[in-house]
Amino acid sequence: MKDLYRFLPEEMEQLVIDMGYPRYRADQILLSLYYKFPKTFSEIKQLPKKMREDLIEAGYVIGSAKQIHKVVSEDGDTTKLLLQLTKTSVETVLMQYTPSKIGGHPRSTICVSTQIGCAMGCVFCATGQMGFETNLAAEDIVSQVIHFADILQKRGEHVTNLVFMGMGEPMANYDEMIRAVKILTHDKGFGLGQRHITISTIGIPSGIDKLAEEHLQIGLAISLHAPNNELRKKLVPTAGPHSVEDIIDAGRRYYQKTGRRVTFEYALMAGINDSPKIAKELSSLLQGNGSHVNLIPINPTAGDFKRPSQESVLEFEQILSSAGVNCTVRVEKGTEISAACGQLRTDIDNLSK
Repeated sequence: MKDLYRFLPEEMEQLVIDMGYPRYRADQILLSLYYKFPKTFSEIKQLPKKMREDLIEAGYVIGSAKQIHKVVSEDGDTTKLLLQLTKTSVETVLMQYTPSKIGGHPRSTICVSTQIGCAMGCVFCATGQMGFETNLAAEDIVSQVIHFADILQKRGEHVTNLVFMGMGEPMANYDEMIRAVKILTHDKGFGLGQRHITISTIGIPSGIDKLAEEHLQIGLAISLHAPNNELRKKLVPTAGPHSVEDIIDAGRRYYQKTGRRVTFEYALMAGINDSPKIAKELSSLLQGNGSHVNLIPINPTAGDFKRPSQESVLEFEQILSSAGVNCTVRVEKGTEISAACGQLRTDIDNLSK
């Protein structure tokens, strides 16, 4: 089977021409795929019946994501789905935010996965505890967005932001991840603005440098979690001996190449990396480099890590801010519905055993 959501618009044009049909038929297919979200070829009414039959006979399909489980937060702002793909299941999350300004527009952010499981082995992450299973193809990534876009459209809403912060390490599945980004930002594809997309990585310098060369205006978030190599190695077992310096330098190169400010994500864990001493060390590391720190009180997972008290979080934030480091505490979404990446799939797997 060949999923039409894998094709870049220029590839779709070539496919149509190779089948013996005029180029404009590609525009009709793309318009339907990314604005009407058909489930079958019979729903693309603009195409002649013969062309629809030819596509089916040639083994082409439309999307592959089917909802098999759904949980919604108590406030209704976070929806987490377990979607069945051709060979596996994947988590995708919708997070909705009310306008921060009077007259502003609400945000609907989709958090997509790029892998099933993850080889990075972060000890505090539910996905990292699963181990690595497989990479997702670009069409599997796109299908996650399309599934929620269809749901939102029925409410009279639309996708405003996209974050690659779900299961897996995007840079370890670079080619499929970047193909999905290009499809989702293409004017004839999904058409989402590049500045509304953020790629989150544990910090693979070669991947960060490669992304900088794409000349895209997408955001970059690097998971730091520690201000020194000794502590980071305990939290991220795959980290190299100089990982902190390496990712700080990679972030600086990304900013110089793209002009886009880098965000360093920092998961706060009680008694591990949340002390005032560590906050001061982090301040010294990041002071003056123009980056932003996103503090994330840890979500409960299968590990033994606990989230810090509100007082500890605020003190940590205050130390960074006083040192001139741009810093915010992430607005929590979906804690009670296992919305941290990997948790829902793990919970469902455990129930089925």
